[in-house]
Amino acid sequence: MEGDVMDKLEDMASVCEFDPITGDIPATKVEITVSCRNLLDRDTFSKSDPLCVLYTQGVESKQWREFGRTEVIDNTLNPDFVRKYILDYFFEEKQNLRFDIYDIDSKSPDLAKHPSDFNDFLGQTFCTLGEIVGSPGSHLEKPLGGIPGKNCGTIILTAEELGNCRDCASMQFCANKLDKKDFFGRSDPFMVFYRSNEDGTFTICHKTEVVKNTLNPVWQPFTIPVRALCNGDYDRSIKVEVYDWDRDGSHDFIGEFTTSYRELSRGQSQFNVYEVVNPKKKLKKRRYINSGTVTLLSFSVEAEHTFLDYIKAGTQIHFTVAIDFTASNGNPSQSTSLHYMNPYQMNAYAMALKAVGEIIQDYDSDKMFPALGFGAKLPPDGRVSHEFPLNGNVDNPYCNGMEGILEAYHESLKTVQLYGPTNFAPVINHVARYAAAVQDGSQYFVLLIITDGVISDMAQTKEAIVNAAKLPMSIIIVGVGQAEFDAMVELDGDDVRISSRGKLAERDIVQFVPFRDYMDRTGNHVLSMARLAKDVLAEIPDQLILYMKSRGIKPNQTPPDYSPPGLSPTPTV
Repeated sequence: MEGDVMDKLEDMASVCEFDPITGDIPATKVEITVSCRNLLDRDTFSKSDPLCVLYTQGVESKQWREFGRTEVIDNTLNPDFVRKYILDYFFEEKQNLRFDIYDIDSKSPDLAKHPSDFNDFLGQTFCTLGEIVGSPGSHLEKPLGGIPGKNCGTIILTAEELGNCRDCASMQFCANKLDKKDFFGRSDPFMVFYRSNEDGTFTICHKTEVVKNTLNPVWQPFTIPVRALCNGDYDRSIKVEVYDWDRDGSHDFIGEFTTSYRELSRGQSQFNVYEVVNPKKKLKKRRYINSGTVTLLSFSVEAEHTFLDYIKAGTQIHFTVAIDFTASNGNPSQSTSLHYMNPYQMNAYAMALKAVGEIIQDYDSDKMFPALGFGAKLPPDGRVSHEFPLNGNVDNPYCNGMEGILEAYHESLKTVQLYGPTNFAPVINHVARYAAAVQDGSQYFVLLIITDGVISDMAQTKEAIVNAAKLPMSIIIVGVGQAEFDAMVELDGDDVRISSRGKLAERDIVQFVPFRDYMDRTGNHVLSMARLAKDVLAEIPDQLILYMKSRGIKPNQTPPDYSPPGLSPTPTV
């Protein structure tokens, strides 16, 4: 048995050879599905509303970092979460995982503020990715713990190696004459899709929305990766269950049918009209035929494009940096200042700039980057600017590579006077003007803001971000120093999408990280910078893809040449 597991692990690890050019060790992608059974019931008048958070552990730092979270499922102690975790699996690494289960009653997305509040916390378990993969059928059941003296129930973790299929299927269904389950009204039907596993079990892969008060629902079209539906095996059985939704979570089973990707891909036809059958009813009633029918209305498939597909097709990433020159940073000539130039060591601003910039510059062919400052008084007349070129040249704010930006940054510290306030909107709107001029997919703009403190123009910044979310643009904010960065967390729309004047941002384009979280305790700055770059750049590929998809831009279109514009006139305050 142990030998079989090792063979399986080795097969999964040997996807392709080590690439000496990039130095990357290739990884298998593994999808983790989470279910729980018999969770604690924390709600007085209903059942818990569970959510699962996955944390991964840094190899060197041993710090736990949030990797992702599932959706919240209302009113259940036995959740089967639809949202998966997709992890890179390295055979040769011990990849420690922690799964925390919460009952979500509060509106706060920040679980860290109440991880030990037992009204919210339902339990946790620790394991390694290898443990899940190496379990029989890659199916691991573990007790949940973390609350003394309480039986917290069980977590069920299932791993499946993901194939390389990058297609996405879009489909729409309707139903006809479903069974009436509600006493006073019609049913509120929804469908749940499961893919079959080799051991005969099923893994949930999609839930439709609920259509209220009808026996003849038409569900909204939905798109699902083909590998989530059948993992590239077109004949793998797909089971679909139809339910009548109930507010208390005890949804009534109407019936089920099975199909396959191959059958669905025939599209709308007599082959894709399915009888919804309730097996218990069929056994009891001799004249039972079905509990209604489900019909496939439409089916289409297209390739899912990756970040590299767009880069290979010529999309250029334009990198702009904006540095905080407000007085709260401290006098640059004193060693306590965040802008202090130690001859032996880079300050936090320079480290953050170098860490992010050295990776992004590889995707920009001319290596010329505009570098701006904000919150300083400028010579000769002492006017305050929130959008000035670090090199002092309004007509040509471009610096040559990372070294050019660092040099301009050092020079500007000698000439400008640190002042205030801390306004972000001018630099965001500055980059947005250029992004607005090139929306054909040939260019994508990344703004790095490095700041020490509390933002002064929150309302204007939110408005600028909501407007920029429609453009080919992402914003990275790195907080340096020891200030409280609560406002920055609000701008990072990972959990609650940012809004301004009642308008929601079209997509999440902001990634915020505090630099202090990355400082290596041993003083290894190279390691600190590598960690920082990895985390702040992690969302850029998905943000770029989301923009391209929302505009219907495919990577095989040849982008036009792009000539960088100069800086617009610098406003004064």
